[in-house]
Amino acid sequence: MPRKGQTELRVIDAMDHPHGGRVLRLRHVEGEPPTVKGLSGATFRATGPRGESRTFKVLGFPVMGGKVSDSRIRETGRIDVHVAEEEGEGAPVSLTWMVTPA
Repeated sequence: MPRKGQTELRVIDAMDHPHGGRVLRLRHVEGEPPTVKGLSGATFRATGPRGESRTFKVLGFPVMGGKVSDSRIRETGRIDVHVAEEEGEGAPVSLTWMVTPA
């Protein structure tokens, strides 16, 4: 459960990246909208609908979603990120998972 006022995002699309990692399309749900600088290189915790949990690090931003900017995140509430999930067993981050800063 996120702390009150903490940034919370929901995974609305997820796919494997052809060169490793995954691409996650995130929608801002609660708290302060993230910034590009705050997302770049950051580590997040994703929690699935059954309580499973994974951590991942943001590697970059795929351009398929358009140019990344703070104003675009604030206006649309969406951001696409290329991530590397931490090693470990379990399902990869997928649809409906909730994401918060680790």
